[in-house]
Amino acid sequence: MHVSVRSAVPLLTAVALLATVPAARADAPASKPSPDPRQFTIRDARITESSGLAASRAHPHVYWTHNDSDDGPYVYAVDSRTGKTVATVTLRGINPRDVEGISIGPKGDIYVGDIGDNFDGRWNEVWIYRFREPAKLRDTTVDPVRYTVRYADGGRDAESLMVHPRTGRVYIASKNDRRGGLYEQPDTLNASGVNTFRRIADTELSATDGAFSPDGSRLVLRGYFSARMYRWEKGGSGHRPRFLSTVRVPMQWQGESVTYTPDGRFLMFGAEGRNSAVKPVELSGRELPGSLREKVEREQDGDGERGDARGGDDDGDSPAANSNTVVGLVTFVVAVSAWLGLRRLFRRRD
Repeated sequence: MHVSVRSAVPLLTAVALLATVPAARADAPASKPSPDPRQFTIRDARITESSGLAASRAHPHVYWTHNDSDDGPYVYAVDSRTGKTVATVTLRGINPRDVEGISIGPKGDIYVGDIGDNFDGRWNEVWIYRFREPAKLRDTTVDPVRYTVRYADGGRDAESLMVHPRTGRVYIASKNDRRGGLYEQPDTLNASGVNTFRRIADTELSATDGAFSPDGSRLVLRGYFSARMYRWEKGGSGHRPRFLSTVRVPMQWQGESVTYTPDGRFLMFGAEGRNSAVKPVELSGRELPGSLREKVEREQDGDGERGDARGGDDDGDSPAANSNTVVGLVTFVVAVSAWLGLRRLFRRRD
């Protein structure tokens, strides 16, 4: 049989694509699937460097974002159903330098992190701004509380600001593949002095954003092409992250932001650029926050009799997760075998 290189290219492409398609999640909700949030595009021409993302607590379908730098003291509320900005908040008296992160605390306050440092630690101080999430979506000007921040071990470049949804404590993740770390606020944030954040864990990730799950049991840090999920556990003098798993990140030109949907079932990944897309990734199994995982398993079971339903948090892989791994390995082997077979055929023709 004559097979030309040109005719083999589509076959190789199809096989390669097959190898990259994620296996069907056997542990995804079957009886009552959660509503899949739509991918949406940020339509506001002013938002060209969306660098942080936070799901609104007060307004369904709304996500707060901001530009990276050179924009001014503005925070935008974007409706995910239309991609249009429905409110612009101006921070009075603020001249931002490099705004990189945004998060919402347990009392409905929005925290904005002016924490970027493209010189990897040149700035001795960075800032966090706090204001109450508006009850009504309209253009408004607010007087934010401003916190001056220093790191106990010297200046750091950072793009990830996370506020725990239950304790209200603020955390910053520095951006460095080898020396990246998670920093925690002092016991109390002081608007009139300097707040020294201390390192509590290593991340070894060039983190561009992070987010806590709505119940505070999970922490996600994302980079440009990867993301890591941690279990938030109590230990020693406070809570610490414990690595749980890697998380699939959608393909994006410059992946910058991440936040949970309010129900905790999806991660929303954002990127920089004009008309940038925000893409959902569904979570399942142990990726889900503990209380939500139990709820999803009950939905799957119906009568609660599934043998592998354990609920809560555990370290072991579920049978469904193991099945996904096996399917993925088989797909990879098939793809490699097909490639080797075609390569052998071409050599025979030569």
